[in-house]
Amino acid sequence: MNNNPEMEQQESPAIDEVAEGPVQQEVDLLKAELAEQKEKFIRLYAEFDNFKRRSAKERIELIQTAGKEVIQSMLEVMDDSDRAEKQMQKSEDLTQIREGIQLVFTKLRNILHGKGLKEMKSIGEEFNPDLHEAITEIPVPDENMKGKVVDEVEKGYTLNDKIIRFSKVVVGK
Repeated sequence: MNNNPEMEQQESPAIDEVAEGPVQQEVDLLKAELAEQKEKFIRLYAEFDNFKRRSAKERIELIQTAGKEVIQSMLEVMDDSDRAEKQMQKSEDLTQIREGIQLVFTKLRNILHGKGLKEMKSIGEEFNPDLHEAITEIPVPDENMKGKVVDEVEKGYTLNDKIIRFSKVVVGK
């Protein structure tokens, strides 16, 4: 065997010269298969790129219109509030005004509850930093109330079982 690489290249015939007949056909077949795979890859990449763009556009549209359904539901409450306001200006009957306003509040609560909003129960519960935000601590005469929520300054809410606002509470010490 010759140790000189240049000599080996000169002595061995080129692949194209040897690749005649069945070998050349196999090479051509492999080249065609490679070209086909490249074409599939390019099409798949373009399709994926289009999918990413379309998904991003849909996500932006969803974010922009996410509150549309809730706002449309709230328009009924807004209409009722406007009617209540007009009635308050005309009427002197305090009982009737209270009943009307109570109906508006009930409707508002029902709509929000229907959308998955729930109030968190806090008063009398054990203080839990995962659910409550302690505003202050006050001394309590009853030992059973130590470490428990004594008062609620601001209600906490969950939306579809996910906390969207923590309860601001006063804790007994």
